[in-house]
Amino acid sequence: MMLRRSILGLAAAAFATAAAAQSYPSKPIKLVVPFPPAGGTDILARTVANKLTEMNKWTVVVDNKPGAGGNIGVDATAKSAPDGYTVVMGQTSNLTISPSLYAKLPYDPVKDLEPVVLVGSGPIAIVVRADSRFKTLADLLKEGKEKPGTLMMASPGNGTVAHLAGVRLMNVTGAKFEHVPYKGSSGAVPDLLGGSVDFYLSSLPTLQSHISGGKMRALAVTSPKRSPVIASVPTVGETVKGFDANTWFGILAPAGTPKPVIATLNAEINKILKDPAVRKAIEAEGGEVLGGTPEQFKALIKNDLASWAKEVKSSGAKVD
Repeated sequence: MMLRRSILGLAAAAFATAAAAQSYPSKPIKLVVPFPPAGGTDILARTVANKLTEMNKWTVVVDNKPGAGGNIGVDATAKSAPDGYTVVMGQTSNLTISPSLYAKLPYDPVKDLEPVVLVGSGPIAIVVRADSRFKTLADLLKEGKEKPGTLMMASPGNGTVAHLAGVRLMNVTGAKFEHVPYKGSSGAVPDLLGGSVDFYLSSLPTLQSHISGGKMRALAVTSPKRSPVIASVPTVGETVKGFDANTWFGILAPAGTPKPVIATLNAEINKILKDPAVRKAIEAEGGEVLGGTPEQFKALIKNDLASWAKEVKSSGAKVD
């Protein structure tokens, strides 16, 4: 009798899960962005949300929850109901760097989150004001060596890829800069343009409009190859041999979200990533469109967890 009840219980649960997936979504989906509006993560998230709404008639609401290098928004999602109605646009820093960087991280990116799909990737750009005296990366590094600690290096926050890219740049060149962390780009960009900081490292999608608008000058990008969006800008590796630090963005759901719901989200987001208008929008901001399976995304997270752990350890960077 007990066995029969267990079997019936499992069958009922499976039926309920399948039924829920078939009717999904039956209410608005909240897409958490763990950074303020107008940054690279926010731009990608709104591109995805708007296209899902347009093509599928879904209601997708972007919810900005910034702070702690993106960890606050990711943690809020990890602790949400695993029903597919709260997802997050995570990225390299809060999924694969934070576990090594933070002494106490309130979530486990492998155990507490379920990868849905990679959305895109892009290099970090090193930018200065258009009227800055620094014309090349070599100029910046020279002063960083000759006058250590006098130049202000802004980043979107402690533990971000941009922050650690700056740390790595200091480690491999011997230049020393004073790090000024912000909560995303909304505070850093005005301070750079106003002269409060000397240079800023952030994702190219975040900075592209400022570069093309003539307000900022890009000294270098951190990818192995030059970005086609700003092809005249050299890579860091052209000055510092072997340097590489890319960032990627992807959507995740709380662990325990039904597999059919994950499959639905994955299929529909992959579909919009093939849309010419979406591809053009992402590429125009300096990003590269990705897509793929949840399994591919999960494998990337595990691989980068290991590689960034080595980088964090070698840099000596830690956040309490």
